[in-house]
Amino acid sequence: MNKSTQLKIGCVVMAAGGSSRFGRNKLLEEFNGSSLIARALAAVPADILDRTAVVTGYPEVHAMAKAANFETVWNDRPEAGVSLTIRLGLDKMNDMDAAMFMVCDQPLLTRASVSAMVEFFIGRPDHIVGMAHSGERGNPCIFPSEFFPELRRLEGDAGGSAVIRRHTASLLLFEADNAAELMDLDRASDFKNSRFENEH
Repeated sequence: MNKSTQLKIGCVVMAAGGSSRFGRNKLLEEFNGSSLIARALAAVPADILDRTAVVTGYPEVHAMAKAANFETVWNDRPEAGVSLTIRLGLDKMNDMDAAMFMVCDQPLLTRASVSAMVEFFIGRPDHIVGMAHSGERGNPCIFPSEFFPELRRLEGDAGGSAVIRRHTASLLLFEADNAAELMDLDRASDFKNSRFENEH
């Protein structure tokens, strides 16, 4: 049970992407000594969440999630787009008051920042909350359960941003202290990008 509130907050870790632009499974790539998926799982503040579900089609990720005592959801159709991952994750969140969606390619995202964002949401449970820096929204994002049906209706590669665009008045930004936490590794060349090297 969430220790800070009676709200039940779950987390969906989206780890099913095909990494088409990367060229191979980037979740297993090492960044500063740890794989991207290991870093993503470590950033989940499980102590203040009620449930975490990792959606993946990779056996290695499935095993790591199980070792972390997270639930797993199998998705072997990454070509169906992020909308399928969202729906599969939400299947585990039916009894939650809110769900946080985390991606796995932000190697500098910290558990402390994610935890602080959850606490920020707890005080504003009727809003969508997105992590941001200098007013620019990134990930993770937390959606109250009233938005679950709309999230379920997404198709193809449309993600939570499509819902946010339709409900901008409901969006609040949680400012991260360090812009580097929101930076994502999208291509293999990003591992050599100076913006990441300077933050190792």
